[in-house]
Amino acid sequence: MRKIDILWVDDEIDLLKAHIIFLESKNYNVTTCNNGTDAIDLVDDTQFDIVFLDENMPGLTGLETLAEIKQKQANLPVVMITKSEEEYIMEEAIGSKIADYLIKPVNPNQILLSLKKNLDLSRLVSEKTTSNYQQEFRKIAMDLAMVNSYEDWIDMYKKLVHWELELENINDSGMLGILESQKSEANTQFYKFIKKNYQDWFTAHDRPTFSHTLFKDYVVPNIDSENGTLLIVIDNLRYDQYRVLEPFINNHYKKEEEHSYFSILPTATQYARNSIFSGLMPLDMEKRHPDLWKNDTDEGGMNLYENEFLKAQIQRLGLNIKHEYYKITSLKKGKELADNYNGTKQNDLTVVVYNFVDMLSHSKTEMEVIKELAGDDKAYRSLTVSWFKNSPLFDILQKAQQLGQKLIITTDHGTINCKHPTKVIGDKNISANLRYKTGRSLSYEDKDVYAVNNPKDIYLPSISFNSPFIFAKEDLFFAYPNNYNHFVKYYKNTYQHGGISLEEVIIPCAIYEPK
Repeated sequence: MRKIDILWVDDEIDLLKAHIIFLESKNYNVTTCNNGTDAIDLVDDTQFDIVFLDENMPGLTGLETLAEIKQKQANLPVVMITKSEEEYIMEEAIGSKIADYLIKPVNPNQILLSLKKNLDLSRLVSEKTTSNYQQEFRKIAMDLAMVNSYEDWIDMYKKLVHWELELENINDSGMLGILESQKSEANTQFYKFIKKNYQDWFTAHDRPTFSHTLFKDYVVPNIDSENGTLLIVIDNLRYDQYRVLEPFINNHYKKEEEHSYFSILPTATQYARNSIFSGLMPLDMEKRHPDLWKNDTDEGGMNLYENEFLKAQIQRLGLNIKHEYYKITSLKKGKELADNYNGTKQNDLTVVVYNFVDMLSHSKTEMEVIKELAGDDKAYRSLTVSWFKNSPLFDILQKAQQLGQKLIITTDHGTINCKHPTKVIGDKNISANLRYKTGRSLSYEDKDVYAVNNPKDIYLPSISFNSPFIFAKEDLFFAYPNNYNHFVKYYKNTYQHGGISLEEVIIPCAIYEPK
């Protein structure tokens, strides 16, 4: 195994002989020098793994030497060592991207800990994470056999996402494969749980917050009439995607509450998002607002009247608030709102619906380049992060923070990477979605779907007489027997929504206060 090469720069290097002997006994190579100029020359000539750098030296100071080293080798870890505890020196060093900061006098174990933290961190974290998941694996397997409430399923899904993100960071394909198997088993059990309980929840006292109660349960109590509240609904945002966006949000906001709620079925924009804004189930939307509601086979856009639905809900709840609603479907519209966001400061509630993630999932279906960029869940999350941190939405969020507005971030449903087809047959008027179908003369594999013959039982309208709803389980997608192989090849490994999976149904709603 190759020895680690250390450069130690200190004008009193002779006084550190005991430290150097200690490190050499631990199998490290230590090169020493007593000034910044020589240190810079040594960095030019030798590939060091890490530099220990005294801050207070005659000639070039430690900070000046640090700047020179970083210009030559930006990724070389530098540990600053100083007698001074003055804050400005710490801030200068940290701003220059040091790897660590130690205060003299340092003992050998401090140096050893810094080395392990900076050079062995990935290996140590990998070993610890793998060990922890191996211990957790058996507990998750046992818990899966015992889960029997919606609260338990929320906890289980969060736990699976936690381990997915942890194992992804250490890039252990073996452990990730095991976790994928556990997620698959969890989705099998979750489908059975939804099939057993979904219809009964609508008359039960103990039930999850659903799409149609989200606004009343979590938004209304958090409308700040003094500074205003920004409600952001990011279409199609899964819990794991929210988790990787969270660090960027946390730079500007402090999280007060986090909830997980259940999307109604179908887990599709037309149903779930209209339900959020209307505060009604689709059947009730059709009855109360026949001029606004559209069924699957109707012509025209299905989500054109969200603000009208919202106005009606605000009035029904007796809220005396000023609100504005914006739907962002293009970069241009996003920039326009970001540029003019200060104009919302008179609002009690500003609602922004942002459609990028939904467009991303559809683009993955239709564009080969997106298929390659978002080939799996890890890449899909990474692409979401790249978009978010460079998006007008992030600018809008920061403008809201500057205005002192409270922030609520949520979504209407999630999405799942569909890997397996199941055949379906119906007449020409059945709905087009790949994860749910409604229409007449439906023929399907009973074992693959949750079938509701009377849609009114789950508060859905019928598009015609004898038009059941069927919802695909786990990671299945519906394929027609005609031109079957072409259809399957085109849609396999694409992100779809509308069916029953943890990823589609259990979704986040988080409330933040500005920092």
